Amino acid sequence: MRPMIAGPLNSLVWWPLTLALWVLIILVALVAWRWHRRRRVPDGVPVAHTGVLRRLPAYVSAVRARRRRLLTAAIAIGIAALSSAALAGRPADVHTESEQLATRDIVLCLDVSGSMISYDSEILEKFASLVENFQGERIALVMWNNTARTLFPLTDDYVLVHEELEHAAQVLDVDVSGLVVGSQATRDVLDLLAGTTALQGTSASLIGDGLANCVLSFDLTDTERSRSIILATDNDLQGEPVYQLSEAMTFAQERDIRVIGLFSDTAESADTGELREAFKRDVEGHGGLVFDTTSPEAVDAIIDEVTSQQAAELDADPTVIITDRPERLAPFLLVPLLIGLGLLGWWRL
Repeated sequence: MRPMIAGPLNSLVWWPLTLALWVLIILVALVAWRWHRRRRVPDGVPVAHTGVLRRLPAYVSAVRARRRRLLTAAIAIGIAALSSAALAGRPADVHTESEQLATRDIVLCLDVSGSMISYDSEILEKFASLVENFQGERIALVMWNNTARTLFPLTDDYVLVHEELEHAAQVLDVDVSGLVVGSQATRDVLDLLAGTTALQGTSASLIGDGLANCVLSFDLTDTERSRSIILATDNDLQGEPVYQLSEAMTFAQERDIRVIGLFSDTAESADTGELREAFKRDVEGHGGLVFDTTSPEAVDAIIDEVTSQQAAELDADPTVIITDRPERLAPFLLVPLLIGLGLLGWWRL
């Protein structure tokens, strides 16, 4: 397939022709000016023996100053003319895009049950730190309690990702015990967590169901891509889930999805150590890894783990993209032109 080129012709073809045209125009203007000056009848009266006047220091100084001013104006207008020629030649960036792209999809899978809310703001900040180190990967965020809500689907719009993560971290940076019914902070938390507690009853933190929903968040299932889930939870199951964690891990493994666990010690349960060991056993037993949210090395380790995975490649023809950049030379045209014309007008008057 022929490469696609933005713009009618390559700027490298037009630039020398445009410059030559400007040089020709300037030369014609100079010749016309000289010819007109020679034919002009002098208005003054000839006076003899004025050579001594032209040798006076004051006269010599004034002539030199005038020449310097005219030279400055000429240089400014010359720069403007050259910039105009270069601008007419369409300065542009040229790069080739190939759709043989490294393709990684990452779903941030966040437990927002009651025992985790006080810790979720810090976890979201860790997620934001992770995203800052990604380039081109698609990111999604799924929050869950007894049901799941997708805050944003897989996207490579990192501006949106950062805005959503920062907003969620800000909303959840509250003291849950101090929330007052009807307050703005309470309404913000309820709006953010809407859809994560849709089931009736007292069940909460259904870890296996939350992970299964994160597995189902991946699209393009018929395309070979690197897929990862970063699962943040305290593993404190409350209720009877459809999927046990080990079953959800098997579900992810069958779809070639790597699960990286972030265990949060919420101190809500006396058997935190047992919960961590059970979480580690289920995740690592299915090819995943587990880190503690309090570990300062967790972010770097997760980044290394995600980026070390083999990325898939998509076959496609390369595309040549030419992006016009007139803003690079526009100041060099406008500023010297205005300076030159201003100086000429001032000095002539």
